[in-house]
Amino acid sequence: MHPFRAAVEAKQWDALPQLLAEDVVFRSPIAHKPYHGRDTVGAILSAVSNVFEDLTYAKEIGGEGDADHALVFNAKVGVLDIQGCDFLHTREDGQIDEFTVMLRPLKAVTLFAEKMSIQFAAAMEQMAQAHAAAEAAK
Repeated sequence: MHPFRAAVEAKQWDALPQLLAEDVVFRSPIAHKPYHGRDTVGAILSAVSNVFEDLTYAKEIGGEGDADHALVFNAKVGVLDIQGCDFLHTREDGQIDEFTVMLRPLKAVTLFAEKMSIQFAAAMEQMAQAHAAAEAAK
């Protein structure tokens, strides 16, 4: 089992950023441009944890030692069922450097986008406050 899948299934959302390369590139199903960096992608994943309910992985494609993995999942967004796939590329050191998410069906994706905009804004604000506090402590 890929360590990312194991952390998500254990609901260890705080452990996910440690699995990401510092320069990770994240491609979202609801954004036109990719996101860059461990902190930003960590904030995205934290927001996702507040939007998806009952997330379970149905299938993992890619064997141990492979650089590429596809993790097929099911979840709920409010009362709607959503299906998706996390496409992960892992570097030789085991860190994820590319992360792409695909989602369906459209009605659930639309609701996901609405809820994510609220959660992502809150996560980015929290991250900015943490950075400001760290700078002030220096």
